[in-house]
Amino acid sequence: MQKIAYFIRPMQDEDIPQVSELDNESFPCERLFRSYSSYKQEIHNSLAHYIVACIKSEVNLKSWQEDPIKISWCRRLSHYRQLMLTRKKQNHTHAREYIVGFAGLWAMLNEVHIIAIAVRNDYRQMGIGEGLLISTIEMANQLDAHVITLEVRVSNKIAQALYKKYGFQIVGTHSKYYSNNDEDATLMSTNDITSAPFQSCFQQLKDAHKQKCAAPFVRMV
Repeated sequence: MQKIAYFIRPMQDEDIPQVSELDNESFPCERLFRSYSSYKQEIHNSLAHYIVACIKSEVNLKSWQEDPIKISWCRRLSHYRQLMLTRKKQNHTHAREYIVGFAGLWAMLNEVHIIAIAVRNDYRQMGIGEGLLISTIEMANQLDAHVITLEVRVSNKIAQALYKKYGFQIVGTHSKYYSNNDEDATLMSTNDITSAPFQSCFQQLKDAHKQKCAAPFVRMV
């Protein structure tokens, strides 16, 4: 696996052009949202949660190397926003972060539904997609969800293998789900993610992924 330093943070309004471009690259026939206004509305929906994977950042990652489990979501988000404000004050011409992946989910009662995990074509096979999946599961934990579901094309065996690795099981099929070619969708779901067996396995997978990645990435979820 080729290694790359990256970090994950919440999606912001200024990320929409890059995410829209990435969306179009990854899902050319099934774009999630087709306009800037649609994306902007979605990321401000209290039931929706979006994250992006970035590289070429000027953020000081060394100051963020504390154990993410010991740092609350509110503290990390506040820290991130303060860093962004400081950067803008210090240098208005700072290099923009390059978004190489994004993920989104909807939270409904005690269930979370992953609506997308996408990585730019040139940055696949580097562990970024797995890092985004890890972050969505962590978000689900923090949202007190018990189950995570998703749909994936029946032909996308690579994605299905990754989801199975993290405890997703095939529970059904949506016939002719994808409108561009009438391809079926495989419906996948976890068991109770709050259970001790799931959490134990998840922690082992996180540790293994961390060992494979080049540089530590900040999971802002």
